[in-house]
Amino acid sequence: MNFNRRRLFAAFAASVGAAGAAPPAMARDPADIPARAEIDATALGLRPNAADDQTLALQRAIARAAETRSVLRLPAGIYRTGLLQLPPYAAIAGVAGATRIVMTGGPSLFSAIGSDRVALSGLVLDGAGMPLPEGRGLVHLAHGVAARIADCEILNSGRNGITLEAIEGDVTGNTITASAHYAVFSTDARGLKITGNTVRGAGNGGILVWRAKPGDDGTLVADNRIENIGNRLGGSGEWGNAINIFRADNVIVRGNRIRNAAFSAVRGNSASNLQILGNNCSGLGESALFSEFSFEGAVIANNIVDGAFAGITVTNFDQGGRLAVVQGNLIRNLVARRPASDPGDTTAIGIQVEADTVVTGNVLEAIAGIGIQAGWGSYLRDVAVNANVVRGADIGIAVSVARGAGTAVIADNLISGARIGAILGMEWKKPVTGELGNDAARYAQLSIGGNRVR
Repeated sequence: MNFNRRRLFAAFAASVGAAGAAPPAMARDPADIPARAEIDATALGLRPNAADDQTLALQRAIARAAETRSVLRLPAGIYRTGLLQLPPYAAIAGVAGATRIVMTGGPSLFSAIGSDRVALSGLVLDGAGMPLPEGRGLVHLAHGVAARIADCEILNSGRNGITLEAIEGDVTGNTITASAHYAVFSTDARGLKITGNTVRGAGNGGILVWRAKPGDDGTLVADNRIENIGNRLGGSGEWGNAINIFRADNVIVRGNRIRNAAFSAVRGNSASNLQILGNNCSGLGESALFSEFSFEGAVIANNIVDGAFAGITVTNFDQGGRLAVVQGNLIRNLVARRPASDPGDTTAIGIQVEADTVVTGNVLEAIAGIGIQAGWGSYLRDVAVNANVVRGADIGIAVSVARGAGTAVIADNLISGARIGAILGMEWKKPVTGELGNDAARYAQLSIGGNRVR
């Protein structure tokens, strides 16, 4: 299947000398370490539920608390404010679900540049739908370490919910609702965890991990719930993905529940050593799990895909995309449709791979097209397809026999109820052989054996 091959972050060493000297210090239990002191914001002039704008008072309170390394505690109520700058050690905490900060103006609600150890927790951050400049987030952090955004509700952002630039830290336990563009957008991360968040509705993307240039990133995207991701900008897959990894190497996407995205549940673009593990995905408009363009290394394992146009796609050998393991996935209920990436293509495919890849131990059922496809035209090299179960596909397994196609092994698979053929040779989109289980000797580059067809 052609997906329109487009263009497109001094060790302790003390000794006791003489008898009677003080014993060495023992490591302290974290529970014994006192929490940071707190300052009640009302003691610094803040007034919950005041009708007027409190930007100046809140900015002074943030600065005062940060100077003393204290947490600024905001009581329940509504606070109306414009842009607030977060200095190093700024920490603001509220009453979860009851401390609401409503944006009245500015490019962001909270912003920090070069500020380490900033923290937001237990806050409702309401962007009021006010348009934000290109690339801005309602929370916008840049060039900092040990940042933490936790247990907040972030809603109605006129651009991104959270934008992170070269950030090390945690984004955890937040609910991000109705972002006009992206829910979470990270570029050039330096050690980031995006875990346990809920994303409900975003105009063009859920969680994005990008880099300006290809390189090590290592962000962990785990245990998030993402649903209802749109594609207002159009295009052929640049937008509309629940999770998108672009040029960011060594990223792990694990254990996410993803439902209803215009394009993919997880889309890796030029992202090497990407792991897509144990995600549960349904209601996808294109390929559910995608590794494409100039990547080397992908492991896509133990995922469930129920309802999509395609299940798993590992492609673009023509641009250097190669080296993958596709193992232990359950893929079902793939339907024929006309995806925006290639409106002329209506053939659903369960798993499509091209180069230096093993496809093993997967179960596919109810595929309105091809169960497993090895190669695309001349783009086939060193693919092994073994010990898979394919039930109820038009074609069980398709392998390219076009001019220039390379080597494939298809062995020990069980194919049940194939409507057109169990194992067929293809030239691009067209079947050109009979059952290869009976006639594989014609193609010296293919090894086919031990498959069970019924």
